[in-house]
Amino acid sequence: MATRTRDRGATIATAVSMMTIRHIASAFLALLMLVSCGGGSSSTTSNPGSSSSPASGSGGSSGSSGGSGTSAAAQLAVKIGKPARLLVGLGTTDVASIQAQAIKPDIFDQYLVGADGTSASWPLWNLPAGDYVNIVAAEADSLGAVPMFTLYQMATNGDGNLSGLTNATFMTNYWSNVVLLFQRLAIYDKPALVNFEPDFWGYVQQQAPNGDPTQMPAMVSLAPDCAGLPNHAVGVAQCLLTIARKYAPKAVVGYPPSDWGANGNIASVVSFMNQIGANRADFVVMQTLDRDAGCFEDQNVADSCVRAGSGWYWDETNTTHPNFSDHLAEVLTYHQGIGLPIVWWQTPLGVPAATPGGTSQHWRDNRVHYFLTHPAELTAVGGLGVVFSAGEAHQTGITTDGGQFQTLAAAYLAAPVMLP
Repeated sequence: MATRTRDRGATIATAVSMMTIRHIASAFLALLMLVSCGGGSSSTTSNPGSSSSPASGSGGSSGSSGGSGTSAAAQLAVKIGKPARLLVGLGTTDVASIQAQAIKPDIFDQYLVGADGTSASWPLWNLPAGDYVNIVAAEADSLGAVPMFTLYQMATNGDGNLSGLTNATFMTNYWSNVVLLFQRLAIYDKPALVNFEPDFWGYVQQQAPNGDPTQMPAMVSLAPDCAGLPNHAVGVAQCLLTIARKYAPKAVVGYPPSDWGANGNIASVVSFMNQIGANRADFVVMQTLDRDAGCFEDQNVADSCVRAGSGWYWDETNTTHPNFSDHLAEVLTYHQGIGLPIVWWQTPLGVPAATPGGTSQHWRDNRVHYFLTHPAELTAVGGLGVVFSAGEAHQTGITTDGGQFQTLAAAYLAAPVMLP
């Protein structure tokens, strides 16, 4: 099954346009947190490319209690301070909406975009430079969640444009931002998750000669922390990991494979990801679809859902294809091939419906419904957690889903599935 996870521009543009208003409120929240806490805060497509008791709340205990699992997933859950059960998170959602529904996510995810040195790039969204990281971390703390950051800087020059890899100005900004991210996480001094560059690795596999990342030139050694690393795409992956381990050892990191990078040849993608060193990270970032299925069924132009392909909506009975068993078999291949726990990211929030399509912010999808009612199937293929979020501003969210996420998350937490 080929998962295409591009076209994030509308989401990012909307997020950037809201930064000023949102961050004034966020900065106030961060100040309150400092005072109170005393510290810093698959769809098939023809185109290439996404135990806690109920009383604990949706986020469960913030400690490491619960279960006696010995799997890598269970150990990683404990390492980040969460119960050893399947974790449930939210992303690209404002804190007020989450709090209004009394949802306590385990993980709270936000994007970090831009590497051109302008005010559109995340380091300058707040002052001092990089404070956005600590604002989001404070927001996560307020929810009882672990912060997650999706580093999405390689798309600064356009979707699939890899020319920045050999541009000294761009790469100097890029590496400076990466160091800043982990320096700010060191100030936070608590566990955090970082998702390294969605889509980028798929484009590298597509565009590198013979799909070989060592043949894709990149300016790596100009980064002071990576002076001895090779100047190609493998060096990029190694440098990201080197900087993370040096500056913020409490952070855990993962690389997202793109199955469209090899036209759905999962074995090839696994081999590629291991070649860049993804198996040296802490988890694998897995995706299903970057929009609600119904939006693609409608081929809605206004909501950035024009894409060739079919089979966006999966069969929950697992009798016709594509279905959830198909996806989980693919995930197991990644889990076994790379050897790390799985974190699903940017999983659509749409609501099941018999009729294809829907309307803006009310598109149909059934991934929330299936995942939260079949959690044992996720842990069986190496799942550590699922982060649900809209991949574009007009997709279904927790304020437009009729309470689906709130209800299903609460039901899951009433009888959580422990990690093996």
